[in-house]
Amino acid sequence: MNKDIKYFGIDISHLVFDVTDSEGNYYQFKNSISGFKKFVKLLDFNSHCVMEATGYYHYQLAYYLQEEGIKVSVENPLSVKRFIQMKLSKIKTDKSDSKLICEYAKDVKLKLWKGNSKHQLECLQMTRLLGVYTKQSTMLKNKLHGEAVLGNPSKVVVSSLKRSLKQVEKELKMIEDKLLALVKEVHQDVLTRLKSIPGIGPKTSLMLVVLTDGFDRFTSGSELCSYAGLTPVIRQSGSSVKGRP
Repeated sequence: MNKDIKYFGIDISHLVFDVTDSEGNYYQFKNSISGFKKFVKLLDFNSHCVMEATGYYHYQLAYYLQEEGIKVSVENPLSVKRFIQMKLSKIKTDKSDSKLICEYAKDVKLKLWKGNSKHQLECLQMTRLLGVYTKQSTMLKNKLHGEAVLGNPSKVVVSSLKRSLKQVEKELKMIEDKLLALVKEVHQDVLTRLKSIPGIGPKTSLMLVVLTDGFDRFTSGSELCSYAGLTPVIRQSGSSVKGRP
């Protein structure tokens, strides 16, 4: 650990974020621009802020700190959770979590957070929305099938379901088209090469480009496989305990 660096462990929730520094000082700020400005007053060029990837809550603070020239690391929540479990902590509060995140920062090798470009952020938002619409489409189709099984479905219900399904599919098509156009602006070459691989169609190639940011997000194939959950994990102890890879 570099003794010149002052670490700040940050636990973020919807309304506030709790902070504990490497000297044991504790603070709490609003999870808003006004809170960010107050927090930055505590920091200097030797400060290194460490937080978990907590859904969407960490993005605004992480980008704000990055723009202010502060070193930021956004860590995998599972890694932090395992560290806290290893410490056998019996207290689970936002304050205690910020303290343990700070201890975690001192013990591990941190990677600086780079964030995503505005282009990548928009692509990711569209991808998530597509996921929501796809679930809605499946749900409506299942409901229509369920009504048909009744043998004497209500015309009002069926008409309403069909209108809703038509609107969802219309939105799906619009978002897919806009996402494709957005990806082509930056990653046309990668997209074309991916689609040339047997078994990879337009939708799969599009999702691969978006989720990997044109394959710039990962430095090796093994990293990508681990992210996608394709790397087998072997659990075995002695001759009796054998987990399925």
